[in-house]
Amino acid sequence: MKRYIQRLFVAILCSVVLFSCVEDLDFTQYDELEATPSYEASILYLEAPENVINLVNNNSDVFSQNFNFDAFSEDVFADRVIEGTITYIVENTTSKELEITIEFLDESGNITDTEVFFIEEAPTANIQREIAYGDAGRSIDIIKTLSTIRVTARNLGDNTSESNLNDPMITVKSSGKFRVRLK
Repeated sequence: MKRYIQRLFVAILCSVVLFSCVEDLDFTQYDELEATPSYEASILYLEAPENVINLVNNNSDVFSQNFNFDAFSEDVFADRVIEGTITYIVENTTSKELEITIEFLDESGNITDTEVFFIEEAPTANIQREIAYGDAGRSIDIIKTLSTIRVTARNLGDNTSESNLNDPMITVKSSGKFRVRLK
C-alpha cells in the first residue's frame, strides 16, 4: 500500500509539473521585433602639408581626388538604413585661406550632394559640421546611392607665406553614424 501511495504521489507531482508551466507559444514575436542599432565608422581622412599647397598657384586646386566608396550602396546596408549623420572636421594650421568641396556621386557619376567649407588661415581655423540624412535632414537616398566621394581643395591665399606653427597642414576628416533596421 505504501508503494502504491508513493507511485500515486509521483504521478500527481509529475502531472502538476507538466501542466502547470505550459503556456501557448507565440511565434509572431519575431514579426513584432524591432531592432535598430546604430553603427559608427570613419569615412574619410585627408591631409596636405603647407609646402605642397605652396607648390600650386593661388586660386588653384591644391588637390582634387575621387575616392571609390561603395560601402553604403551595398544591399545589406542600403535596404536597411533608416537615418544617420555625417560629421566633418576640417582643421587648417596653414597660413592659407582654403575652400574644401566634398561631393557625393552616384554610380552614374551624378552629383547627389555637395558640402563646401571656407576655412580661414591658422590659428582660428577649425570647422565641425554635422549633416543629417533621413527624416530629420537630407534625403536618405543620397547615402543609399553613394558610390564615389570627390574632395577638392582650393588655395584662396598666396603660395609664398608659411605658417609659424609646427607641421602646418590642412586636414579633412569625416565619420558617419547610422541607424540600421536589422530585419
